[in-house]
Amino acid sequence: MKLEGMTLDAYQTAAAGTATGLAVGPASTVYCGLALAGEAGEAAEIVKKAWRNDGLTDGGDYTETMKLKLALELGDILWYVGAQARNIGYNLSQIALMNLEKLADRRARRVICDQGDDR
Repeated sequence: MKLEGMTLDAYQTAAAGTATGLAVGPASTVYCGLALAGEAGEAAEIVKKAWRNDGLTDGGDYTETMKLKLALELGDILWYVGAQARNIGYNLSQIALMNLEKLADRRARRVICDQGDDR
C-alpha cells in the first residue's frame, strides 16, 4: 500500500476496510467513542511514563522507542477518528477543514486561548 502522499480521505477509506466486530453496525458510534477515549489514554500514558521515568520535560527529547510507541498510538487514534467521522456522515478532510475554520475564527476574534467550546 502506498502511504506517502495519502490524503486523509484515502486513509479513512482504507482504514474502513479493516473494521471488524463492533467497529461497524448500530453500536459503532458508542464503541468508537469509547475506544477513542481509551486510545487517547494510552497515548497519555506513554507521555506520563516518559515524564516520570525519563525526566522528559517540555525541553526534553523523546527516545526513538518512545516516539515509535506514541506514533503507533496516534495511528490508533486516527483510525477511530476516521471511523467515528464515517459513523456521523463526514470524511476526515471535511472535519479537518471545519477545525481550521473554527480556529481561524477564534484567532480573528482573539479568543483562541480562552476557555469553553462556544468562544
